[in-house]
Amino acid sequence: MIRSSYGLLLPYLKPQWKTIAQALACTLGFTAFWPILARLAGDMAASIGAGDVATIAQLAGSAAVVFLVRGAVQYGQDALMAKAALAIALDLRQRVYAHLLHLSLGYFSHTQTGDLSYRLTEDIDRIGEVINKIFHQFVPCILQLIVVFSYMIYLNWQLTLASSIVAPLMALSIAWFGEKLRVFSHNSQSRIADLSAIVTEVFGGIRLVQAFCAEDYTLDRFRQAAERNRQARFSAEQLKAIQFPVVGFLEALSVLLLFFLGGWQIAQNNLTGSEFVSYVAAVALSIDPIAITTSNYNEFKQGEASVERVFELLSRQPEVTDKPGAIALPPVKGRIEYRDVTFSYHGKGPYPRPVLQEIDLTVSPGEAIALVGPSGAGKSTLVNLLPRFYDVQSGQVAIDGIDVKSVTLASLRRQIAIVPQETKLFTGTIAENIAFGQLDYDLDRVEAAAKIANAHEFITQMSEGYRSWVGEGGVNLSGGQRQRIAIARAVLLDPTILILDEATSALDSESEGAIQEALDRLMQGRTVLIIAHRLTTVRRCDRIVVLENGQILESGTHGELLAQEGRYAQFHAQQFY
Repeated sequence: MIRSSYGLLLPYLKPQWKTIAQALACTLGFTAFWPILARLAGDMAASIGAGDVATIAQLAGSAAVVFLVRGAVQYGQDALMAKAALAIALDLRQRVYAHLLHLSLGYFSHTQTGDLSYRLTEDIDRIGEVINKIFHQFVPCILQLIVVFSYMIYLNWQLTLASSIVAPLMALSIAWFGEKLRVFSHNSQSRIADLSAIVTEVFGGIRLVQAFCAEDYTLDRFRQAAERNRQARFSAEQLKAIQFPVVGFLEALSVLLLFFLGGWQIAQNNLTGSEFVSYVAAVALSIDPIAITTSNYNEFKQGEASVERVFELLSRQPEVTDKPGAIALPPVKGRIEYRDVTFSYHGKGPYPRPVLQEIDLTVSPGEAIALVGPSGAGKSTLVNLLPRFYDVQSGQVAIDGIDVKSVTLASLRRQIAIVPQETKLFTGTIAENIAFGQLDYDLDRVEAAAKIANAHEFITQMSEGYRSWVGEGGVNLSGGQRQRIAIARAVLLDPTILILDEATSALDSESEGAIQEALDRLMQGRTVLIIAHRLTTVRRCDRIVVLENGQILESGTHGELLAQEGRYAQFHAQQFY
């Protein structure tokens, strides 16, 4: 037996059960009027044949009242189900978003942002629409068919039984087409997600695209993805184009059979003319529900693909989590220890071998350590193990003697600040970007942090000062301004441990001077790990650690390492001579 993916949605329907129950009550009231309308049609036909004007007027008045009451309960059904469906979609979207926020960095390193965006928006919207249609259209239509079919049996069971011969064929054809549509729809939605990913990637790097005159190249990629999407959608539309004539032909056979059998039943005196009119009216009342049910079934199969794509995200589990019994890390002094640490990315990417091999490193509280070495040496990986963006395969990372795996992620990361090479700013005000992660913040503290970061002057020169709006990615700010905001963000956090990841490598000399001054203030009294390629930024560090091929080759001060005439001296000679 095939199990539908819609069963995954049941926990999300439970909080809305009262609203759904009220909507279903309205649906039952709405459905109850269908046999009444069919009966009124038969009585009206008989009265018209007899020329009874008074009865015709009475029946018309009754029909008007029925339509009025039916419209009221239909409004209740539609409004209540829309309310429930939107609430369910909102809950699902928030839960998926919250789940994604807690997935490990490894997941995002090989996942397209555009695909995640599509699943959070289009796929969940489709799920909401399906839930709405299930209770707004599908269930009412099924109930209507049950009620009308029961009335048809009441009028003449022989005619109903004989005219239902085509029904199993219709049901089988609808099921077959629906399953095929589900497969085609899943493929189509994946293609749309690919398109979304390309758009996000290209427009996020539009400057590079234009700088390399790569417009034609990116357009060709887009055209290929768009063509794959067109082909996938066309396959689904072709299938639907075949389905409706097939179902329509079967419906036509049913109608022809109905009239033939109806004439036979009248000839046998098993059915009167007015009863046959009522019977035909009941059949007519079932045509729209059958068509809507067929259309809904197709949409539900397409929506099932969205359910699978969304719950595939929820099935992903973070690789780094709080361990059972994890404690809150108390305020630390800042002693860092890497004890025989080995780490690899499980064979993914360009690193089939361990990125770090048997690393032993101790950093004293308040000490500033510079990590230098060629690209791929393991510098970024080493610092990423400290806030547990990844977990070591063997060995141990400890702060003040406490294994970082034994404490909660939140308490660990609140005591570590990172100033990255490329600052990420978010849509909002400058103050909100400096106080990023804090729902309530003190503007005076934000300003004090900005002054330490040498950012206060340029911020106050902006039109709205600290309330100036920052666009996506901070495109209206210079690299130096964005970097100073990042430093202010770290100052406001007031961490014990600070990580500087190439914080000045992409800046001009003027900006670098202002930022280096701000960094010197930020580093005072903290344990600092600095990743640097430009050796001018590491000379004043307490110690320099040289990494290569995932191992520590040398360790010492700038002068000591130059005197050793080893690997560090080679790097220094390459940059300054």
